Amino acid sequence: MATDRDTVLEAAVGVLSRRPTAHLDEIARAAGISRATLHRLFPGREALIREVGLLGLQRFAAALDTAVVEDGDAEAALRRLVDAAVPDAALCAFLAGENQLYDDDHVNALWDVQIDRLHALFLRGQQQGVFRIELSAAWLSEAFFDLIAGVGWAIQDGRLAPRDAAFSITELFLGGALRRHAAPNPPQSTARSARTTETDTP
Repeated sequence: MATDRDTVLEAAVGVLSRRPTAHLDEIARAAGISRATLHRLFPGREALIREVGLLGLQRFAAALDTAVVEDGDAEAALRRLVDAAVPDAALCAFLAGENQLYDDDHVNALWDVQIDRLHALFLRGQQQGVFRIELSAAWLSEAFFDLIAGVGWAIQDGRLAPRDAAFSITELFLGGALRRHAAPNPPQSTARSARTTETDTP
């Protein structure tokens, strides 16, 4: 019987990322434990959701570390990040979809650190001439993370084979993010609103 916290959290994210309103009984069954055991590990639903969120942030931070996103060619770093993040795509799906986490200051602070690292990767790629400059680095960061989350949902629902996930992300995302020699000019108002901070300008 699985009673360690990480194993229970893994089971919880498999349920909650698909059905955020799932009852604790369902989560306990997925983990192979009783509700009483689940309650001993996590005193309530809010505590469980928070711990799953923290695990997701920890895993995404580890993926950023593994990919060494601060170094070298930005496209190569992004491809490394995809390979490192895909195994935990379901946790990214949970982070993207769980509204309760947005009210937690500690979770938000940790999220800001990780998204800032992703933002810096895209900004560096724009400065290297790799990524399109008419799309803000902030928007590329959000779109990339949401695509990882979408893969998490697709794998869980059987719409995408896990072995195809990394290829699907890189081909779809880079097909839209890589800089073109003759990129279309966006409407002036859109170009201005997309650059939300001065640091987005390569």
